Amino acid sequence: MTSRPIVRFLDRTTPPHIFTLIVMTGLGALTLNIFLPSLPQMAVYFDTEYRVMQLSVSLYLAVNAALQLLIGPISDRFGRRPVLLWCMTLFLIATLGCLMAPSIEVFLFFRMMQAVIVAGLVLGRAIVRDMVGPTEAASMIGYVTMGMAVVPMIGPAFGGLLDQYLGWQANFVLMVILGLAAMALTVRDLGETAPKNTSNFRQQVAQYPELLASRRFWGYCLSAAFASGAFFAYLGGAPYVGSEVFGLPPSVVGFFFGAPALGYFFGNFISGRYSVRFGINMMILAGAIASMTGLLLSLLLFTLGLKTALVFFGFMTFVGFGNGMVLPNATSGMLSVRPHLAGTASGLGGAIMLGGGAALSAVAGTMLTRGEGAFPLIWIMLATSALGVAAILYTIRREKHVMGG
Repeated sequence: MTSRPIVRFLDRTTPPHIFTLIVMTGLGALTLNIFLPSLPQMAVYFDTEYRVMQLSVSLYLAVNAALQLLIGPISDRFGRRPVLLWCMTLFLIATLGCLMAPSIEVFLFFRMMQAVIVAGLVLGRAIVRDMVGPTEAASMIGYVTMGMAVVPMIGPAFGGLLDQYLGWQANFVLMVILGLAAMALTVRDLGETAPKNTSNFRQQVAQYPELLASRRFWGYCLSAAFASGAFFAYLGGAPYVGSEVFGLPPSVVGFFFGAPALGYFFGNFISGRYSVRFGINMMILAGAIASMTGLLLSLLLFTLGLKTALVFFGFMTFVGFGNGMVLPNATSGMLSVRPHLAGTASGLGGAIMLGGGAALSAVAGTMLTRGEGAFPLIWIMLATSALGVAAILYTIRREKHVMGG
C-alpha cells in the first residue's frame, strides 16, 4: 500500500495502533536487560559461577537470532496475529518457568524459551510494511523503535531497584504482568495485516534464495549490521573501558553507559520526521556518516591526549544518533526489496544483524587490555562505521543501475 490505512484503537478489525506496536517491541527489549543487575545475586541463589549465569544473556541472544529466521516465514504463511499471540503465550509460560526454576539448568532452559518474545520486534516491523509503503514505513518504524531506546536507559536501573528491595524474582513477576497486559492489548487491537498466502512453510523457506540473491537486500542488511555492530562492540567493551581504563564506580559507569541510547532516541525522532521527505537511502547515508564522524572526533581527541571518560562516552551519542537514523530506514529497505516476503525479510535481516553484532561484541571484549586503553574499541567501532558508509553507498549505486535488485 502507498497510503496509511484507517486505524481505530482497540478495534481488531483494523490494523494495530502505533502504541500497540511500541508495546510489542519494547517488551522484548525489556526482557533482555531488566534483570542484568541481578546476575550476581542470581548466581548465589542458584549456587553457580557468574560466567554460567551470564549464559542467560548469550544463549538468549543466540536463540533470538535463530527464531528470527523462523518467525518471519511462519507469519507470512499463517498471518501476523496468530503467530504473535502464540509467541506471547509461550513467553508467559517461559517467564513463569524462570520464576519457579529450582536449578540453573531449568532456569536457562526457560530463559532460552523466553526468546520467543522476539516475535514482537520481527512482526512489528513486518506489520508496518504491510500497512504502508517503504518511505512511510521507515517513518513509522522510527517512531516504533523510539520506545526501544528508552527501555535500555531505564530497564536495568529499575530492575536493580526491584532486586534491592524485593529480590531478583520481582523482575520476572514484572515481566509476567507486562506480558499479560501486552497480550490483552494485542488481542483487542491487532487486526491481521498480512496478505493471504497459500504456500506452505517449506515453500516459504525456499524463498530465502530470492532474498539472498538480491544485492540491494544485502546492501540494506549490511548497512544495518555494521551500524548495530558498532553498538554491540560498544556493549562488549564499554564496561571494561569505564571501570578498568577510567576507574569509574559502577553507578557512574551505568550513568554514562546510556549515552548511545540518548542519541538513538533523537535519531529515531529524526527518522520519523524526515524519512518520507528525504527517502530512506539518504537517511541511512546521513546516519552512517554521523556515526563515523563522532568516532573520528573521539579518536582525534584521544590522540591529542584528551583521554577522558567524558570525551569517550560523550561522542558515543553520535553512534546512537546514527543508529537511530540507519536502523529504521535500512529495515524498511530490506523489507521493501521483496514486499511479498516482508515477514521473511524481517526475520532473515534481523538474524544477520544480530549475529554480526554479537560477533563484534565478542571481538571487542577480547581485544581490550589495560595498556591499550580505549583505543582498540574506538578503532573497531570506527572501522565498522566506515564499512556501514560503504555498504549504503554501494546500495545507492546498485539501485540507480538495477531497480529491484
